[in-house]
Amino acid sequence: MSKLVTIYGGSGFVGRYIARRMAKEGWRVRVAVRRPNEALFVRPYGVVGQVEPVLCNIRDDASVAAAMRGADAVVNCVGILNAVGKNKFDSVQAEGAGRVARLAAAEGVANLVHISAIGADTNSDSAYSASKGAGEAAVLAAFPSAMILRPSVIFGNEDGFFNRFAGMARMSPVLPVFGADTKFQPVHVEDVASAAVKGVLGQAAPGIYELGGPDRASFADLMKDMLAIIRRRRLILPLPRFVGRILAFGGDALQAVTLGLIENKLLTGDQLKNLYRDNVVSPDAKGFADLGITPSALAAVLPDYLWPYRPSGQYDAIKASAKNLRKV
Repeated sequence: MSKLVTIYGGSGFVGRYIARRMAKEGWRVRVAVRRPNEALFVRPYGVVGQVEPVLCNIRDDASVAAAMRGADAVVNCVGILNAVGKNKFDSVQAEGAGRVARLAAAEGVANLVHISAIGADTNSDSAYSASKGAGEAAVLAAFPSAMILRPSVIFGNEDGFFNRFAGMARMSPVLPVFGADTKFQPVHVEDVASAAVKGVLGQAAPGIYELGGPDRASFADLMKDMLAIIRRRRLILPLPRFVGRILAFGGDALQAVTLGLIENKLLTGDQLKNLYRDNVVSPDAKGFADLGITPSALAAVLPDYLWPYRPSGQYDAIKASAKNLRKV
């Protein structure tokens, strides 16, 4: 019988790419998610019955253990950008990560891959970064041979970064940004998935790997590159930090008053803190080179999925070509 991998959060942005690659490797894939009915799209990643979504809540021991039963390898992709309801940073990214690692060790799982983030630090004043750091510590305490991946901002077809700002550029003549000078090192989701697969297959040494693409640029410069690709001229407006604090406070207050019924999807106070911290690979960190992976450049990927934001969408290239025709 083929081997089995359980991927927690396997229907999410990163998890679905790992699931697809593991199916191609011939493994059975168990996608552990809170809402299996919303993850049915993962089934066609393999042959009938090869990829199956199952119910799991990472905050519950029995739920996590049931999803892991019989697994040869485990990948934890669960993460949140905003704490809403019972899904708090500590309960999901710290305690949840430790729970997966502890139960994986008890189950006798051979390989564990944990997706963290650059900037993970238990001493950070950001609840997101601090919980990521606590999660890493809990994983290594329970499963010392785990592979931990710390990607920079991840881009790809379903990303919430370039798609979000490209959508804003389509509707507004101004593109407001906070932390315009902050450096990022965007990494393609396929490259992150490739790294995770190496960990699952036991083809990579245990430890922490920081993953960043070949492009390292400021937030403002990334927006300029994005605008060039979608062929729109927009004013990139760097906003002062105090304006961000006001917006974040209002959004966070509304979310708190409504008990999470109205989620702050614009900008939280915690997200604002991280927008002013460089998000690049450390000079002495292990990375793609140690995994034998050559990461993809932004210019090679962004045009493939940002074209819908161009003025004429899929017809933009045809119209541009037509302008070069000479009149007979």
